Amino acid sequence: MTQRQPDPEPRPLVRAFPRPRQLVALAYRELDVAATGTDGQRKELGDIGTLPRPWDPASCDTPQLRAELWTWLDAVVIWINHEYVFDPVDTIPPCWPQHPHLINEIAVLADQRRRAGYAYTSDALEEWHRYNLPAFLERMRRRVADHCQDTHPPTWPAAGRFARHLSDAAAQTRWTAFHHDITALRDPDTNSVQQSPRLTVVDTETREILD
Repeated sequence: MTQRQPDPEPRPLVRAFPRPRQLVALAYRELDVAATGTDGQRKELGDIGTLPRPWDPASCDTPQLRAELWTWLDAVVIWINHEYVFDPVDTIPPCWPQHPHLINEIAVLADQRRRAGYAYTSDALEEWHRYNLPAFLERMRRRVADHCQDTHPPTWPAAGRFARHLSDAAAQTRWTAFHHDITALRDPDTNSVQQSPRLTVVDTETREILD
């Protein structure tokens, strides 16, 4: 007689999108006030141009806020890998904090998913499913390639080319091009193009150009 297997431990079929913690949530509230608040409310915020934007991690320049942002983004990455990844090639690698391009894109992806979750219709979430997430995963596969499948490489694969970009010779070439462009703007005659003369037909009485 076949022994009946015990029922698996009950668990939710889906997990809720992680909510940002206090300081990140406050940053979002201040941005909402800056966008939709009254003139008095915006004035209380001070220079709204300097407000931290969680979708732009570099703008979150206080240690406490940055720490909460990393905690939230890490939770979002774990959530995406659990809820949306079936093929291993789509897994966001655990070394994502070592990739500035992934950090910047994940921050935007998390913000867009957060906004979609607050919408009163499913349109924004459908767009996130259809465009935002697939486009991010496609770019990630192309940019990370096979370099971080198991372990993070000890050397940045693009380190050599980046070093050449910072070399004196390459910098001089770029600044020479910049200088030529600025010089052309200051002296438009240096950028003029000589054109061949064009024959025209003129009415000798009215002086009207006929062609």
